[in-house]
Amino acid sequence: MIESITESIDDFLTSNINNKLRTDVERAIRAAAAAEITPRFRQLGAHEIDEKSGPHDLVTTADRRAEEHLTRELARLLPGSVVVGEEAVAADPSVYEALGGTAPVWIVDPVDGTRQFVHGDPGFCTLVALALDGVILASWTYAPVPDDMAVAIRGRGARLNGQVLHPGSPAPGTAIRVATSHPDFTTATEKHALGGLHAEGVAPRPCGSAGLEYLAIARGTLDATAFTWELAWDHAAGLLLVEEAGGSHLTRTGGPFTLTGGNALPFTAARDAATARRVAGLLA
Repeated sequence: MIESITESIDDFLTSNINNKLRTDVERAIRAAAAAEITPRFRQLGAHEIDEKSGPHDLVTTADRRAEEHLTRELARLLPGSVVVGEEAVAADPSVYEALGGTAPVWIVDPVDGTRQFVHGDPGFCTLVALALDGVILASWTYAPVPDDMAVAIRGRGARLNGQVLHPGSPAPGTAIRVATSHPDFTTATEKHALGGLHAEGVAPRPCGSAGLEYLAIARGTLDATAFTWELAWDHAAGLLLVEEAGGSHLTRTGGPFTLTGGNALPFTAARDAATARRVAGLLA
């Protein structure tokens, strides 16, 4: 069974994920951002901002319209594929079930870091990933304000603006820098687990946009993350980006993060395997 899944993934990669698709997806992401996101940056009206689950969980007109744009374009680029977007799942939770189906799945977070976007902070991005059978095959991380585009293809490496990403390892003797789930979004139990990071040789801080934290790991400007939630649109693109740059990811019990859920949380992604093991051990 595992061999047949591996063969189907290899065949899909060879047949579908080529330079044209990669370029077409980049173009679609840039177009969605140019049409729906950047014109609203620092220009949002109060009527364009809503709460979802609470005051820290915001959605804007830019989120909704950019996701609609991407859903339309991505489905067109790969006939037979489906789209799981953050805002579509908010409206209909059953959409999330497509992650466990047999069709190729586009996973979309139109504005990752909506809180930053609402407050006029440029620390937000658009995340797109393509998965099949629970395996992430390709990802795009686009930060519109600096115009940075990071792309990862399984087995083919990761690049930022065309330049190969390889973060290396933290310098010996320095404290490892770890971005963690923000205290506003953690329970008492999760705070206790994250408390393991308050150890000698570790420098934890609250995270911003998850997608940009993953990009920082792939660039080597951050050493690891420690996250307490597993929603696919926040993590799929970044996990492949880190993995293809040479990094690693582990759950609190030492297994790899699983896209379809059921992970032992918190989990970590790190710029090398040794750092991932260290952070996972502290979380455990």
